[in-house]
Amino acid sequence: MRRMNEAVTTTNLPLPLVRRGKVRDVYDLGQSLLFVATDRISAFDVVLAPGVPDKGKILNQISNFWFRHFDDVENHVLNDDFATFPPEVQKFDALRGRTIIVRKCEVVPVECVARGYLIGSGLKEYNESGAVCGIRLEKGLRPASRLSEPIFTPATKEESGHDENISLERMASIVGRELAGTLRDLTLSIYQRAAIYAESRGIIIADTKFEFGIADGRIVWIDEALTPDSSRFWPADQYAVGSNPPSYDKQFVRDWLETTGWNKEPPSPSLPPDVVRRTREKYLEAFRRLTGSEADLD
Repeated sequence: MRRMNEAVTTTNLPLPLVRRGKVRDVYDLGQSLLFVATDRISAFDVVLAPGVPDKGKILNQISNFWFRHFDDVENHVLNDDFATFPPEVQKFDALRGRTIIVRKCEVVPVECVARGYLIGSGLKEYNESGAVCGIRLEKGLRPASRLSEPIFTPATKEESGHDENISLERMASIVGRELAGTLRDLTLSIYQRAAIYAESRGIIIADTKFEFGIADGRIVWIDEALTPDSSRFWPADQYAVGSNPPSYDKQFVRDWLETTGWNKEPPSPSLPPDVVRRTREKYLEAFRRLTGSEADLD
């Protein structure tokens, strides 16, 4: 097994810092942006410690795989070849494999979520009202039930605290009815195509969230694409209705945190070495299954 590299949890480049998110550090390159996927990991809206070595590289490479796979959907990536990056970036070798240069876009202030299975906040909403984001579902559904057809369940993007599931009508009041409808159709199209591909590789994509921007009047797929951080990946051979299937995503970390008695407020408990190691292995296995190759961690 490849030896783990040291986790990269913070970057401090000699470039203007645009923002430091839960995972990504974003720098201004003038006409474009530099996205750096760090090894930070979050759960319950709290950044945990320590980081998971190589996680950012794996996430970045999974996103790049999907962006290339769906080359008919315009995305924000301008350059993912580290050898051609600006010198002030190349001199930080730890950024290799975890960095892309992207176009600047006007970000659509709503997360676009597609659900093919009933789990998580969707299941909670369904149990309370029989609907998810205003979409009435059939009676008698159980945890992890496959929906008769995928549904679009947008969410607000909150700077702090949990994102809030909203209806399509509420989204339309934020971004306009035409754009809301277009993003709904695009989200469901990408999700359905990705789900078919992933299932052929032994992975169920239970749900996923996308972000989009506008550049030169066109819709652009931005941020990340169908990663274990933005999706629920289940092993198809272990899927069963009525249970919470094992996953290739950070649900494993959430499940461990639930056993600690933590109140989900900072600071969080420190992740034990075994949880860090097994989390890394899950991300690597997701990469192998989806792409049929090994992640480049050098």
